[in-house]
Amino acid sequence: MYNGVNGYERYLETAVETASPARLIVMLYDGAIRFINEASQAMRQRDYETQNTKLQRAQKILAELISSLDFEKGGEIAENLLRLYTYMYNQLVEANISDRSELLEHVVCLLSELREAWDAIATEAEAQVSMPTAKVSLHG
Repeated sequence: MYNGVNGYERYLETAVETASPARLIVMLYDGAIRFINEASQAMRQRDYETQNTKLQRAQKILAELISSLDFEKGGEIAENLLRLYTYMYNQLVEANISDRSELLEHVVCLLSELREAWDAIATEAEAQVSMPTAKVSLHG
């Protein structure tokens, strides 16, 4: 019986449930970038309702990234990310108010750079987890 969840939604749900913390951050960046690009397109078309909705979704993702920072373990890196996420959040608000697509482009550039760094971290962590360990016996 069909339960209302299509295959793609189930795939995404499974991907999120099984992702490492670093991979989840990459997924959040991907979502924010997608929403900002969609908002930029809506801005060009003067579709202010879609622009606002998409930018609010991107802002929610940035708020989630902010709330996930661990200042005890992350120290200076967490502090720097807090400043960067807050800056980007504020740029999205300003872009939405003033209809300035260049602010959106700037935030997408910043998010893309961060995404690449986190993707490398996630890929490295996944490679370490999936590497089989060889047992070597010195006494043959």
